[in-house]
Amino acid sequence: MKTQNKSQSKSKVPKEGQFPEIIRDNYHGSRKLLDKKAVISGGDSGIGQAVAVHFAREGADVAIIYKESDDDAKETQRLVEKEGRKCLLIKGDLTRKAFRTKCVDKVKETWASIDILVNNAGIHTSKNSLEKISDEQIQETFDTNIISMISFTRNFLPLMGKGGRIICTTSVTAYRGSDHLIDYAATKGAILSFIRSLADNLAEKGILVTGVAPGPIWTPLVKEAFDDLETFGKDTPLKRAGQPSEVAPAYVFLASEDASYITGEVIHINGGDFVGG
Repeated sequence: MKTQNKSQSKSKVPKEGQFPEIIRDNYHGSRKLLDKKAVISGGDSGIGQAVAVHFAREGADVAIIYKESDDDAKETQRLVEKEGRKCLLIKGDLTRKAFRTKCVDKVKETWASIDILVNNAGIHTSKNSLEKISDEQIQETFDTNIISMISFTRNFLPLMGKGGRIICTTSVTAYRGSDHLIDYAATKGAILSFIRSLADNLAEKGILVTGVAPGPIWTPLVKEAFDDLETFGKDTPLKRAGQPSEVAPAYVFLASEDASYITGEVIHINGGDFVGG
């Protein structure tokens, strides 16, 4: 599913035939990430695409890791290059060790080192009963959302130096759970612990590890996975779902010098849903 770089609705609720907003027309970059090199997993659509475009508008070159959608990836590349920055596309399955190695080798060959790693790749499958969640689904969800994230981060660490940033996408479900995304919420809780543990582990090296915990956000994944989109996000205090354009600026902040005294922390972008931690 291809996303488009334009505002679609003042109400922020995509109607039939409309798409998520990737970046606001009035978002002005201020060179916060000038000449930085960023790797973004799951960067072909939704939040990942929005992060890539925002990073580019702030002056960064990006490498997009994606699994399937060539159309989405090429659209992300087009949007990044429209900002005057370079975009490297690498297609494959992050749960495969050989592909993770390929990613590191290609990025190293292109840039030698990186400044920012955004771990954003993830999947979820809605099931309203634990009995309906197969062993295969559990394995796939954990392999994609957290196991490969740990390995991927480990493999890229030699390319990062002092001042490097690792930003992981967790979720509001890590804090309050989800009755229909049980295995997904469990992986997001694991990502939260990974953020805190790795932040402590890498502090002496000057590499900062943080996270973003989105609530209900309009993305292609959501539009494919949920049947009742009319009520999606309506249970938040703001009574609506958010746009990728409302999430990505948090990644810019965490990747920039403005966040130089922040590590092990998570920013909550969830429409006012109060959660602990």
